[in-house]
Formats: sequence, C-alpha cells, structure tokens
Amino acid sequence: MRLSFLALAALGGTPVVVAEHNYYQPTSKGFRMQHGFETVLVQPFGYDGFRIRAWPFRPPTGQEIGFVYDPPLEGPESEAHGMSFDTAFLGNRSEELRNGNMIVRTSGWGGNPGGYRLAFYRVEVNGSETLLTNEYAPLKSINPRYYSWNGPGGEFAAEFSFSATPDEQIYGTGTQQDHVVNKKGMVIDLVNFNTHIPTPMFMSNKGYGFVWNMASTGRMEFGQLRNKFTTDSATAVDYFIVAAASGDYDTLQQRLSALTGRAPKPPSWSLGYIQSKLRYENQTEVVQLAEQFHKRHIPVSLIVIDYQSWAHQGDWGLDPRLWPRVAEMAQKVKKLTNAEMMASLWPSVADDSLNYLEMMAQGFLSATRSGPGTTDSWNGSYIRNYDSTNPGTRQFLWKTLKQNYFDKGIKNFWIDQADGGALGEAYQNNGQSDYIESIPFPMPNALYAAGTQSSIGKLYPWAHQQAIEEGFRNESSTEMGSPCDYLSLSRSGYIGSQRFCSMIWSGDTTAVWETLGAQIASGLSAAATGWGWWTLDAGGFQADPTVSWSANIDRPEYRELYVRWLQWTTFLPFMRTHGSRACDVQSGYTCDNEPWSYGETNTPVIVSYIHLRYQLAEYIQALFSQLHLTGRMILRPLYMDFQTSDARVAEWTRHNHNVTTQQYMFGPRLLVTPVTLPNMTEWSVYLPRTAGNETRPWTYWWTNETYAGGQMVTIPAPVEHIPLFHLGSRTDILSGKVFE
Repeated sequence: MRLSFLALAALGGTPVVVAEHNYYQPTSKGFRMQHGFETVLVQPFGYDGFRIRAWPFRPPTGQEIGFVYDPPLEGPESEAHGMSFDTAFLGNRSEELRNGNMIVRTSGWGGNPGGYRLAFYRVEVNGSETLLTNEYAPLKSINPRYYSWNGPGGEFAAEFSFSATPDEQIYGTGTQQDHVVNKKGMVIDLVNFNTHIPTPMFMSNKGYGFVWNMASTGRMEFGQLRNKFTTDSATAVDYFIVAAASGDYDTLQQRLSALTGRAPKPPSWSLGYIQSKLRYENQTEVVQLAEQFHKRHIPVSLIVIDYQSWAHQGDWGLDPRLWPRVAEMAQKVKKLTNAEMMASLWPSVADDSLNYLEMMAQGFLSATRSGPGTTDSWNGSYIRNYDSTNPGTRQFLWKTLKQNYFDKGIKNFWIDQADGGALGEAYQNNGQSDYIESIPFPMPNALYAAGTQSSIGKLYPWAHQQAIEEGFRNESSTEMGSPCDYLSLSRSGYIGSQRFCSMIWSGDTTAVWETLGAQIASGLSAAATGWGWWTLDAGGFQADPTVSWSANIDRPEYRELYVRWLQWTTFLPFMRTHGSRACDVQSGYTCDNEPWSYGETNTPVIVSYIHLRYQLAEYIQALFSQLHLTGRMILRPLYMDFQTSDARVAEWTRHNHNVTTQQYMFGPRLLVTPVTLPNMTEWSVYLPRTAGNETRPWTYWWTNETYAGGQMVTIPAPVEHIPLFHLGSRTDILSGKVFE
C-alpha cells in the first residue's frame, strides 16, 4: 500500500504506510469497452475513485499531457496505472467495477442491454447504493460522449455530458469574478485571462469530486439536468471521479489532492505582511522604504519590485541604470527589516531584448499558426511570449533569473501576465483600448512546443509556475513537496497548481466596494479547487473610472475601503497589499501604498492588523501543515463545516445567499465576515449551528461576548474592527493547538 498522509504529522512528513480498515479492494485493473469507432478505458484510481479515458479510432499513447499523478499519492495496491486493464468487451453487454465505496457500471439506454453508458454509485454504510451521476443520455438524445472533427488532423473536439439534478450544488471550478460559491447554472469558458482562472475541477454536494484532466481550451456548463464539459482539441478525453460520504468535504479534498497534488509548506517568513505597489521605481526608493519600516517598527516579510523595472521586455533583469547595485540593495533591506525581496517577470520578449535573438534561434519563443508570430503588444512594441511548455525554454528562463536576480539576493519571483496565448488582456495593452472597445478573438492562435493554444493552452500558466519551481528545487537541492525556501506569485494556474511553491492571486481588480465583496466568493472557490496558496491585492489594483474617489489615497471614501480590505487580508493564506494608486499631490513616480499612506487616523488601525497577523503565526502555520498533509482547506466556505449541522447553511449555499458568499471559516476556529459596505458601525453576522450540545460556542473577538449558534446577530463593527468570531479558547488559537 502506498503513501497515506493520515499519520504524517508526528513524523515530520515522512511517508508511512497506514492501513485503510475494511477498504473494499478493487478486484480488477480496469476494463476496456469498444463501441463502434470509440474505445472507453475505465480504471480504479486512488481511494474511492475511477479514471476514465475515451477516444475515437486511434488509441492514445498514454503520455498525453495531464495534471494528475499516476500513481496518485494515496490508493490501494490493486488499482491500475498507465493504460492497464484486464477485461475487454464490446459495448453490447454490461460490466461492473468497485473501488472502495464507489461502483461504476455500464448500462444501455432506454432498456437496451448494451453497456456503453457509465453510471457512478456510492456504497453507503448500510450497504445501499446512491447514484452520484451517470453519463447523460435521455431517450432519443445524442450520445453523452460526442466527437467532431474540425480540421484535417487526427485531433478532435468532444462534448461529454453527465446527469445532474436541480438541487445539486457545484463548488470549485477555479476563480471567476461572479460573487457565487455554488456554480450551478454557470457557463464557464476554459480560457485564462486577467482575474479569470477557470479550472475544471469541482466538488458536488452529492458527495463526489470531479477532475476534467484536459490541457485544452473548452467549456464547463452546469445546467439543471446536465453538466457538460467540452474540449476544443484533443487526442483522448481524460477525467476522474472520486466519492466520499455526503457532507464529508474534507475527505473529498483528501481524495482529490491525492490525485492533483498536495501543497508544500511555505517558508515561515512568507506568512507575514507583503508590501507592494505599482511601482517602486529604483534602488534608492526601495532602500528608503525599508528604512521607513525600520523606523516605524512595522514588521514586513516581503518587499516586491513590480513591472517595468527592466530595460526591455524579456531581459529578465533589473535595469542597471535604475538598479546599479542589486546585491547591496537586497542586503540593506534584509538588515533593516529582515524581509526577503521579490521581483516581477513577464513572459513577453520584445525584439530589442538582450535575449531575443538567442531565444529566436533556439526556438524558445511561442509562435502563431499563421502570420508573423507576434502574440501581443506593449508600450509600442510587438512582443512574443516565451514558450513555457518547452523544457529548454524553462531552463533558459531560470538561468537568466538566477544570474540577474537570485544570485544577487532577490530569490522570489512574481509570474505576472502568465495566462497564456497573449498577455491576458486582449485589447488593453498598447494603448489600443483608447480606440478599440473589443476585438473578434480572445487571443492569438498560439503555437507551442507542446501543441496549440486550443489543444494545450491551459498548460501554459501551469508550466510557467513549473519553470520557477524547477529552478527553486535545483537551487535548494530539495524535492517537490518538501517545504519551500522561496516562492512565486502567479496571476494564473490550473489543476494541481497547489503542488508548486506558488501563490495565486485574484488579478487586477478594481478599487470599489463591489469588487471587495466579489473577492470573498472567488477565494472560497479557489480553496475548493485545491488552491490553498491564495491571495489578492488589498485595496484593489486599479481605479474604477466611474468612481471619482476610487484608488485615491487622499480621499476618505477610499481610505475607508482600503482599511476594510487590508484588515480582511489578515485572515487570508497570504497577507498582501498592492495596487496602482492615485493621490491629490504626487511626490514620486507613482502614488504611495504603504501602511502610513492612508492618514493619521487609519495608520494605527492598519498597523494593528499587521501585528495581529504575526500574532496568529502559529495558528496559520498549523493550517498550512494540515493543507500539506491532507489537503484540508484553509479558507473554508460554511458548507464545509456546517452543511450537515445547520439546515439554513445548506439552503443558503444552494441559493448563493450573502451569508454563504460573504462569510467563511479561516481554519477550524475563526469565523470571518469582511465588511463590504461603506460607513458601517455595526454588521450582521450569521453564527452557524455547530454539531454537539454547546449552547454558546461563538465568542466575538473584540469584546469576548459569547453567542449561541444558529442565529443572526448584529455586533459593533467600527472601522477598526472586522467582524471576527472564534470557537474554543483564544489561547489555543494563538498557540496553534487547534488540531489535537
């Protein structure tokens, strides 16, 4: 039996064998069913799960691009791997296979005894069976597995449909700015762009998890009776389904993360306060910033140098005219604040870059299916993106970053504009937005070493993260999954991005109240997708042009918004501020965004939350340890812990009530409810009914007043207080003793 993470904590993460008592071992390596020109391969995979691959005509090689471990991190010895199976038949009879508490059966259609449709069941404790989903094929409809050919090659498009019910709830799917936690009724394009990271991985309230293990662009649709997944270009369709008891989302996350990867532990310093703005212009400015943190006795863990710090797109190094002594700067920052440094890199390479000719000659730049090969433009220059899917390109990128940054003391990297295809902002970059409101395509038809944008476009941001991870691991002589010494920050990701030492943030959001509210649901969806390393831009990234005070640090309306946003980040996996700020009087290249930039009244409030973040260090480290060991979510939507104990939580989640889209648990003990409206001095919070017989389990953090669960309460919430309740003792929370 392979690695089970259930008993690793006391052993420092060393893999040990843990028996799964009474686990129903699969008796087959899988079955292969042929029906006409189509073949379907079904294998037991991981605990309580199955892997399904399907293809028309030409069989796959088994080496197609995917994002799931084979074998997974946990699973019975008897499960299958690769393309193995031990039963083959035609689609004219039925077959059944059990793995743990899950059964897959083939069946016909409309009473037909043929076996070409798959159905998935959970075996309950009492031996009964519950249908989780089956391939959707109502009488006289098209086949639930549908293929089409749009070009002369062997690649095909496909649509796969699965049954759903009107009351089914869907959690995860990456991040979108949609204000919802339950994705039922949503149609989501599988194309990454700024603030939009769609990822076809979800949990259902029926008690199953699903992974559409495809690198291609496509679409997810969650209808009343049908869930549909499409691929634009593929040589095989590959998906996974796992089961757990209804309401047991922690087990579902453990099963899913065993397939897609477990997050490593971040460096302890990274769990403090991260300072950034658009942008620090030169070496002197950064040193003066560190001096101010030192003088004001404000702790800071990471200071970030944003974009345009280079001379040319694709140099991947600081402009020596503005940053003449990089190593000296990093040493001064470290001495003054003990903070690490991070620098931004973009994937774009302009023809005046120091690296362009060599990368062009080596084939390290992405191209397009037609035309001159340029994929976007920036500041008057057409650019081509580097090809993250090419291992040689990734090595070239890291070699350059090591020489220009890492060896000089800047050891962490911001992977911006990492969406793939273009820079992720179709008409926004080269001043085109002044003249063009839209263009008739979302991105260039990019061509990479691994395939086309249609066939492997979702690999691009994942492989970009991989490039930095490979460099980190080589430099530290550590293996993936071990604790991280350094980290990256990425605007995009995909299935399994959590396995890298890489934060994902919510993108370039607008600095208004509505956007603040949208980020809560977005973060909860990221968590349900498996991304525990999630953060955002406190205060929003940029001004909303329709709001006069937006992002202006001198306006009281924005100062209030910033304080509310910043205090919320105390209770996120990473506490980070960033943004393009406006101001009434500008003294530097850009306006300020430091803790002391928002007025004398607000500065003590901001600083108090930075200090609180450090006071919670043991608690936060405990959360990351559990995320690493079992995939247990840090940001926990209310359904995770209260759907079975509180009927209102279950009902409100279904309808995306503001309680379930605006409140969440930060780990097992802290209930967080950010204030998302201006001029509030009190705030209403729903306190979920907990399991057991406790009558007054909730304690308001700021007054120590206790309340019973199962009720809405209105509590004082002046600007210096975020509505925060806790379960259990504060001493246990501050000491991190919350999982014993």
